[in-house]
Amino acid sequence: MHRPTLLTAIIVALAFLGAACGDDDTAGERDATTTAPTDDGVVEGDFPVTIESAGGTWTLESAPQRIVSLSPMATEVLFAIGAGPQVVAVDAYSYHPEEAPVTDLSGFDPNVEAITAYEPDLVVIVNDANELIAGLTALDIPVLVSAAPVDIDSGYASMAELGVATGRIDEAAAAVASLRAEIDEALADAPRTTARIYHELGDSLYSASSFGFVGAVYAELGAINIADAADADRSGFPQLTEEYIVEADPELIVITDQVSYTADDVLARPGWGEITAVANGDVLVVNADIASRWGPRLPEFITAVADALAGITAPVS
Repeated sequence: MHRPTLLTAIIVALAFLGAACGDDDTAGERDATTTAPTDDGVVEGDFPVTIESAGGTWTLESAPQRIVSLSPMATEVLFAIGAGPQVVAVDAYSYHPEEAPVTDLSGFDPNVEAITAYEPDLVVIVNDANELIAGLTALDIPVLVSAAPVDIDSGYASMAELGVATGRIDEAAAAVASLRAEIDEALADAPRTTARIYHELGDSLYSASSFGFVGAVYAELGAINIADAADADRSGFPQLTEEYIVEADPELIVITDQVSYTADDVLARPGWGEITAVANGDVLVVNADIASRWGPRLPEFITAVADALAGITAPVS
């Protein structure tokens, strides 16, 4: 299956829009306590439940059975918590896991009519593009804004929130416990270093600072994120300049496998030869999905970065 490439500009726009939703987009009143799927996959439990996010406050009388997800991050989590059978359509970038019902729906340029064609009883989004919330609210279709986590702990909260909304509280709790254990183990096994790191999102030099969950991983590893000083408004994704990067002298450069260039191209950039990471050939290429989406595959990203850091600097005592 062809996987569309995420352009850097789209990634950054998504990050800014997600940040605009604020840090208060957490679940509100949560009345459900236990759930159990029946033989035909329908979830039974203590409903109604009330969910609250930037999408508004909604009372769900029963567990949603026709969920549309316009967030690749939310899609992975929905399937991880056992809500996959309740998902009837996902956006074009939600190609993981393989069983996700991928469509040509867009989370970046959503169309209300295209979404409502799937007769959803819950729509999960990451931001309010095209005034989508107003359009769906006018049709009395519940909307849950599941914003990108700002750190590791808020990622667990997002998983729990989706568990409440879908009637999968117990499954979500189990998934959170399992992921937390995996992440804690990956972090415990990683060397503590003070290496300078630069995470590049694309050739426009946007980077991931410590004010987003990707940068939070670097902080947990003890690395010095060169983007932090340039992120005065804490957007999580500041745009740097070549001069800034050269002066900051990163010891490890991280790029993804969805950019239009290779590690060798980075090593050959004019004027970058004096950067320690370039001089030593320390450019790490990571899976773009794993490095940009909160979810059950995050430990893979942590391990990849930890292994790279271990190879360039001695652990901090």
